[in-house]
Amino acid sequence: MRLLIVRHGDPDYSIDSLTEKGWKEAEYLSERLSKLDVKDFYVSPLGRAKDTASFTLKKMNRTAVECDWLREFDVLIDRPDVTDRQKRLWDWLPQDWTKVENFYSFDSWWDNDILREGKMKEEYDWVTQNFDKVLAEHGYVREGHYYRAEKANEDTLVFFCHFGVSCVLISYLLSISPLVMLQNFCAAPSSVSTIVTEERRKGIASFRMSSFGDI
Repeated sequence: MRLLIVRHGDPDYSIDSLTEKGWKEAEYLSERLSKLDVKDFYVSPLGRAKDTASFTLKKMNRTAVECDWLREFDVLIDRPDVTDRQKRLWDWLPQDWTKVENFYSFDSWWDNDILREGKMKEEYDWVTQNFDKVLAEHGYVREGHYYRAEKANEDTLVFFCHFGVSCVLISYLLSISPLVMLQNFCAAPSSVSTIVTEERRKGIASFRMSSFGDI
């Protein structure tokens, strides 16, 4: 199976849509995606993601499943150096977040007062559990750090969403701390990240990322 995780085009956050540049990006993106044999499309409920998907869906005469859990991963934190307001999770100075050693661990990144207060683990679990339901519907069931390929296939699934939630989904598939991806990876608007399954033994699948933020 192949997963394409697409960040929305250049955003106009004030109207939850796209800038003039973003609309052009979405159109160029559709030229790429419409050539693929896509099994199913999934889209965030936010306007900028749905507008990005619109060109591709229209060109292919298709619809997308709208998923609340694909909305932006809007966890806010009390950043140590900012006292008058909360900040987005990925907007965190490296001299601060890198001091927390367990942020680098897939098994304990959430064990921190700042993230507990921001309820990040609850949000992460909600997103990844719903993601797993979709993968199970397509034949792949989570088993620890790998997936049982109960119905192995070469289907392509496309997810139109946002930078933060993209990092969460990919970090989960690859068993990487989401903090590492949110702070150290960069995906431009309208870019595509590709993750594919590999089965070295029948029925046992692992996900491998062949590209991140490709434009």
